[in-house]
Amino acid sequence: MKLIQSADELRQTAADGPPPQACRCSLGPCPGWESVTDERWPAAQMARLATLRDPALDEPSFEEHHPGGTRYDSPAAPVAVSFFPYNRCDLWRCGQCHRHLLRYTEFGGYYVDHRVRALDPALIAD
Repeated sequence: MKLIQSADELRQTAADGPPPQACRCSLGPCPGWESVTDERWPAAQMARLATLRDPALDEPSFEEHHPGGTRYDSPAAPVAVSFFPYNRCDLWRCGQCHRHLLRYTEFGGYYVDHRVRALDPALIAD
């Protein structure tokens, strides 16, 4: 699996392939981080393209990057490759609409929560 370690690599990977279109699948728009159960994840139409999670790190940082005062779940939050939660994500492409999606799994004491965010290349931070 391809490892993405920089904003430029993420931009380049997101630029590959057909241009994205509006999608009407079970995910919806996902501009901020959305909880998506396995039942809602349209696995048959998704292709995993790359990972942003460095396999050399046992525990990636939980530090977030919000220089403009955004929050984790804000649709305007920057996509910062080496910061949480992006440093725990895989990059997927929908075969139906060609959107790129970031997905990671959050683990708590008693729960597992799959989170998805549509990638907006304009928000990728250096």
